[in-house]
Amino acid sequence: MSLELNLSGKTAIVTGGSAGIGLATAKALYSEGVNVVIAARNQERLEQAVIDIQSLDNANAKVIGVSADLTAAEDIEKVVSTTLEQFGKIDILINNAGSARAGSFIELSDQAFLDAWNLKLLGYIRFVRAVVPHLKKQGDGRIVNIIGGAGRTPRPNFLPGGTTNAALLNFTRGISQELALDNIRINAISPGLTDTERAKTLAVQNAQSLGITVDEYKAQAVKSIPLGKIVKPQEIASLALFLVSDLAASITGAEIQVDGGTTPGV
Repeated sequence: MSLELNLSGKTAIVTGGSAGIGLATAKALYSEGVNVVIAARNQERLEQAVIDIQSLDNANAKVIGVSADLTAAEDIEKVVSTTLEQFGKIDILINNAGSARAGSFIELSDQAFLDAWNLKLLGYIRFVRAVVPHLKKQGDGRIVNIIGGAGRTPRPNFLPGGTTNAALLNFTRGISQELALDNIRINAISPGLTDTERAKTLAVQNAQSLGITVDEYKAQAVKSIPLGKIVKPQEIASLALFLVSDLAASITGAEIQVDGGTTPGV
């Protein structure tokens, strides 16, 4: 029995789509025949991402890039309006853009927290608010928030990111019942340590904070994962595909952890 995702012809917005998990998810959607709009701040990386996705050579789908600063509400509206102009509808939103600084609490300023909250927490909320009216009109929608394990398992060296992620888990679960009334599903994926450029930057920051080398920090991090391996972006992308497909038609308000068994608790 083969699993049919039946996503061809749909339109998706992927934020943070120029690299890492976002790019992997955009590629996976495009390969399934989904028209994809990727949004990111860095124009050069955005253009390269579009080229990389187009190289997959799917004649049934199109991809465009929109340069956007997701801390600015007007840029979010620009992404939404461009998507509607190009494709006439929005079916899927993958919220993935966001970053937070790692380091000792005493060394982190208020701005480190504010930056994380404004880009990721408010960025996700703003994007959901921007697309929901369009999803309601068509009586269907699928949203996936890429969050992170620190929201459920606090880490002392990642408090800006952890507080952001905890709030996003609350938001995802809290808004799910209201959106369900219009057949809009919203779910969260919380990756553990994942092989991305962002993770490499965090490794440097964490190593500096702990006074150890980057290699020592990485060895400690992998050792703490029960499965003993780092998550690949493609694993997150595959799960996102499932969650936005009809195969997950009764799943909403859920968080799925992809962390090699790292998160404790029931």
